[in-house]
Amino acid sequence: MPHVKTERSADATPHAAALIEGLRDIGYSLETAIADIIDNSVTAGAHEVQIVTETNCDEPFVAIVDDGCGMTEDELVAAMRPGSKNPLASRSQPDLGRFGLGLKSASFSQCRRLTVVSRVRGKTVAAIWDLDDVAASNEWKISLPAHIDEIPGVEHLGSTGTLVLWQKLDRLSGGVVNNAQKRAEIINQRLAETERHLRLVFHRFMEATSRALRISLNGRGISPLDPFARKNAATICDPEEILGLPQGAVEIQSFTLPHHRQMSKVEWEDLGGPEGHLKSQGFYLYRGKRLILYGTWFGLSRQSELTKLSRVRIDIPNTMDGDWKIDVKKSSAQLPPLVRERLRKVIERIHEGSKRTYRRRGQKLVDQNRLPMWHRVQNDGQISYRPNLDHPVFSEFAATLPEHQRRRFFNCITLVGASLPIDTLHADMSGAAEQIAPDRLDEDTLEQAVRSTFTLLVSARKDVQEIKGLMREVDPFRSAWSDTERIISSIIEEAEDK
Repeated sequence: MPHVKTERSADATPHAAALIEGLRDIGYSLETAIADIIDNSVTAGAHEVQIVTETNCDEPFVAIVDDGCGMTEDELVAAMRPGSKNPLASRSQPDLGRFGLGLKSASFSQCRRLTVVSRVRGKTVAAIWDLDDVAASNEWKISLPAHIDEIPGVEHLGSTGTLVLWQKLDRLSGGVVNNAQKRAEIINQRLAETERHLRLVFHRFMEATSRALRISLNGRGISPLDPFARKNAATICDPEEILGLPQGAVEIQSFTLPHHRQMSKVEWEDLGGPEGHLKSQGFYLYRGKRLILYGTWFGLSRQSELTKLSRVRIDIPNTMDGDWKIDVKKSSAQLPPLVRERLRKVIERIHEGSKRTYRRRGQKLVDQNRLPMWHRVQNDGQISYRPNLDHPVFSEFAATLPEHQRRRFFNCITLVGASLPIDTLHADMSGAAEQIAPDRLDEDTLEQAVRSTFTLLVSARKDVQEIKGLMREVDPFRSAWSDTERIISSIIEEAEDK
């Protein structure tokens, strides 16, 4: 297209008041906003980040203080400028920034007054963006206060580092203005929800073996949350794969989490988070070891109960931002075509690992050597479950009945099996399978089941340890094992006394 010559030009400088208000609505949440500020701390070489808040007062604030390299006044003014860095410019490896907007857009999304105080080589400087002042003047001007002693949170600054202070928290207060206590409850609840996000997003920095990053919230240390549970011996870790691309190398590693019975309830719920494991499966995309996006299959697969133990770590360098379309908030990305095909093959392999973990446990239900209460029957592409009419509890009781009652008894058991609430079970399993547990038996019912089963296995010439091993693997004995073992001991003592 030929270049069009122009004889005139016009000033199209954006109105400060309008554009700076627009920066507030990029889409940050509190957790992504605080994470973006901490990104700057990591880039500045910080090893400690303190989040300090005061919420139960007339002028609540949130302060993020680090011990990084700090800034001179010229550097601070540049950092306060919207679009301070070109997203196309190359960055050093530890630089977690991209657009030069994070400090401003993240802060404005939560507050109307942003103050930054920085200290380097014994010299302290400060700068302030106040959106009310910008609205009044319609000018791109920041304030450079001469005195900083009365700035909240400044006492937490060390010999070097930076304080980011949020005041006029209009976006955090939930619209509450005249009720300080209610406003504090709302802000504190949102801060509590933010903690898990930070534990997850920066877990690899906090787990570093050398000079690990420490993050605290009002003096309380935050522990890292490894989404792959690598310290659990039952976690399956596949070998790491390297995909070389023009803009850098993509590292891919697949993990299959342990079954929920192989870890404590607290650990399991911590891994799953508020939305549970079903929503936490999928790819975990890291940019410079910082978690960008997680809990998605990028449209390559569906989330399912059988694959909820599958998680895949993807590491990309900051040179691939354009290829992955990393957004300003660093909380979303798109899958490049060259990576899509490789990940499609990865999905096929890792899904099988997650399914095997559940199928191994499910197989115990129908293993003929493990006294199944139910039979799994597959016929013409359909799967059904039927009570095992040969189970010793049923057969022993049936043997005591007259012939006509025996037939009616087995009809009742068959009717129970045919009435299995498939739809309800499916809904519950899809939502929170780990919350489903066998119903507890009363003492009399459990004792009858234990005596019938134990007697049958003894008559089959199995020793006591083998019998215990078989019974411990199936319900109702597995879920009430201490009582089951006590009843077995009583049976053995009775036999010895005879």
